[in-house]
Amino acid sequence: MQRHITGFHQDEENHWVAQLDCGHHQHVRHDPPWTSRPWVVSAEGRAKMLGAVLNCKQCDTGAPRDRP
Repeated sequence: MQRHITGFHQDEENHWVAQLDCGHHQHVRHDPPWTSRPWVVSAEGRAKMLGAVLNCKQCDTGAPRDRP
């Protein structure tokens, strides 16, 4: 299910996590060559992605909302 990014935070290992409008969280790592998301490494890049959509697999499975 497509959900909008409403914010970002870092996890305990300093990886970036997108906060989605459905209440779920999703890691958005920049880990080339497997995952290329260069926008995640700068505050400006993350700000430009606010409102963008990600596929939320947790919504697809009916998982409860993540803790804030």
